Amino acid sequence: MSLLEQFRFLDPGPLIDRELELVTPDDRWIDGLLETLNDARTRDLVPGDSTLTREQLSRFVREFPLGRQNADPEKGFVPAYHFWMRLRPEFDPPVQIAGGIGLRVGHTDNLEMYLGHIGYNVYPPARGHHYARRAVRLLLPFARRLGLKPLWITCNPENMASRRTCEGAGGRLVEIVKLPHDHTLYGRGERAKCRYRFDL
Repeated sequence: MSLLEQFRFLDPGPLIDRELELVTPDDRWIDGLLETLNDARTRDLVPGDSTLTREQLSRFVREFPLGRQNADPEKGFVPAYHFWMRLRPEFDPPVQIAGGIGLRVGHTDNLEMYLGHIGYNVYPPARGHHYARRAVRLLLPFARRLGLKPLWITCNPENMASRRTCEGAGGRLVEIVKLPHDHTLYGRGERAKCRYRFDL
C-alpha cells in the first residue's frame, strides 16, 4: 500500500479570522454561493464561474464529503481538503460566500514545481478585503500539522493580486519557472509559474 493510500484525513478544527470562516462544502452554503455566482460583478468578470448550477455544486458536496478528496495515484492526484470562504452574517458582509481554497497534501514534483499545495479564488463581489491572504494564513498551521514543510504556492507571473496574496501571507518568491509543453496547464494557455516558498 502506497503512502497516499495510507493517508488519513485530520479534522482541521475551527478556521476563523473575524468575519472570515473556512467551512467545508455543504448543501447549507449553496444558496449563499449561488448568490455570489449570480452577482453582476461575477457574471461580468468571471462569466465561466457564474454558470455553475445548484446540481453541480450539490454533486461536488456529495463527491467530496467534508470537503475531503481522496488520492488518485493513476491520475497523479494527492489527497486534498476543500473549503469555502464563508463570511459570517453578524458582520454584515457583502456576500455570504466569498470564494474557495484548497489544500493538497503531498510532495510530488508536479505539486511543488507547478501546481502548489494551496489554490484559492475570491469572487469579484468579495474582492478587496484580503480574504485569500487571510485564508492562506488560516491554513498554514494545519499544513504544518500535515507535514508540509516547506509549503509551496504557485501563481501566474502576470497575476499581481495572487502574487500580493502570497507575499502578504509570508511566502518568499524563489523563482519563476517555465511550464513544460506537455503539462496540462500549458494546454490551458499558461506558460510560467512563480514559486513561493513558505517555511512552516
